[in-house]
Amino acid sequence: MIVAHAVGEVLAGLGVSTAFGVVGSGNFHVTNALVKHGVRFVAARHEGGAATMADAYARMSGTVGVLSVHQGPGLTNAMTGITEAAKSRTPLLVLAAEVLEPRSNFHIDQSALAEAVGAVPERVESAVTAVADTVRAWRLAAEGRRTVLLNLPLGVQAEHVEDDLTVPYLSPGEPALEPSAEAAAELAGVLAGARRPVFVAGRGARHARRELETLADLTGALLATSAVARGLFTGSPWNLDVSGGFASPLTAELIREADVIVGWGCSLNMWTMRHGTLIGPSTTVVQVDVEAGSLGAHRPVDLGVLGDVAATARTVADLLAGSGADRSGGGENGAGGGAVRTPALAERIAREVAWRDVPYTDGSGGGRIDPRTLSIGLDDLLPVERVVAVDSGNFMGYPSMFLSVPDENGLCFTQGFQSIGLGLATAIGAALARPDRLPVAALGDGGTLMGIAELETVVRLGLPMVIVVYDDEAYGAEVYHFGPDGHALDQVRFPPRDIAAIGRGFGCAAVTVRECSDLAEVSRWLDGPRDRPLLVHAKVTADRGSWWLEEAFRGH
Repeated sequence: MIVAHAVGEVLAGLGVSTAFGVVGSGNFHVTNALVKHGVRFVAARHEGGAATMADAYARMSGTVGVLSVHQGPGLTNAMTGITEAAKSRTPLLVLAAEVLEPRSNFHIDQSALAEAVGAVPERVESAVTAVADTVRAWRLAAEGRRTVLLNLPLGVQAEHVEDDLTVPYLSPGEPALEPSAEAAAELAGVLAGARRPVFVAGRGARHARRELETLADLTGALLATSAVARGLFTGSPWNLDVSGGFASPLTAELIREADVIVGWGCSLNMWTMRHGTLIGPSTTVVQVDVEAGSLGAHRPVDLGVLGDVAATARTVADLLAGSGADRSGGGENGAGGGAVRTPALAERIAREVAWRDVPYTDGSGGGRIDPRTLSIGLDDLLPVERVVAVDSGNFMGYPSMFLSVPDENGLCFTQGFQSIGLGLATAIGAALARPDRLPVAALGDGGTLMGIAELETVVRLGLPMVIVVYDDEAYGAEVYHFGPDGHALDQVRFPPRDIAAIGRGFGCAAVTVRECSDLAEVSRWLDGPRDRPLLVHAKVTADRGSWWLEEAFRGH
């Protein structure tokens, strides 16, 4: 057995079930070894798409994503997707062939490249260490929640190892990080004295809904999430949906009124806190995270608690319950948040928090549909059990907030690097991780055309995906950023393209939507066999920027 085969067998033995990539000569053997040992290999059309598929698959499946690429250009092609994964702390293992000979056209410093974008470089050094090197890289990805590049030098790949390959027993990972007694007691004291607390849960809290709701009930806290954790509190009467630039007017109002904001597994960055405008001048800010370096990284906090979200929430709830505190009441004289959690507020939240319930003037007309009207119409048609993937751009707030999601696994939001062109690949990875749900890709026209190669992958895999293209015939963010100041926009506006025809050329069903009645074709597709993907080419209005983008520009 050669090292390349051993690496594939070890990873299969560690439980890897799905891998993504583009095969070249350098990763041919390791990829075939993965397949031989039962791993499903998803061949993408571009390494950048493959990287994002693996990232999205990891996010939605809760497992380590695996990416296999050729040396040199195979890795550089994948770097935007790898950067997104690294910035988002996605557990992703990148298998990359490597040429160490400096005179080779394929030679680059792959380890330095990984470090430059925040990934962790590792290497299989020899046949003797191949198993240990592979296990170490996998464990770092899985337990350290890191994106890891495992370099596979071509010469080492060809070395021979013992045929009797044994994957070492993996002891269970470290238990959840408990907060210190002092920090837990301090947080309990802060919440005991709070009158209007708000919890903001991030990706690091997606496993802790029950614990957070229990603590919120004890303290009277209202519940919000960052965009990546949207859906975590779906169904709760105290759910404010997403905090930050995407927040509805009522959500923003209630968060601004908070006297205590606790970020649970949430970075509290400029997007989630709307450039700090959601934090009142006297608000106490608390952050709970398992990474010490994350505490206060984006803004000063009054209290940083190092600990797992679920463990911390459980400990603090026990302290408050043991003290006899219960602020979930609602009477005028109730302590803590009791004065906030009232039937009247619950009714207002139910009526006003969702963006689709916020009144607006429909701008549809002249052969174009308002993106709010489009999104609401789709939300009414699409089944509840869905997984929505959103590309980046001016349009992105509409599908992110107007399309409802059933839970925290309903939105796959690869926006850590804010690159356009990742949305379609994101939807593929999410679809494969959640085959029980209808995958919905929401894209702008720019991102669609940038990542169009993966439309062939969608068709080839037979995914029953709805691909919605919000087409304003421009890079809208730049138009609305620079246009008001009178700058020339010729380089960010484009002539019309028949994206529906392009979709049909790839093998999709397709419809062009200019008004609500055109959505009847979507309904017919949903009622049919769904034996091929549906591309919805929506000609959306382009008279102004989206609300969240206007807010972001004001923040700058």
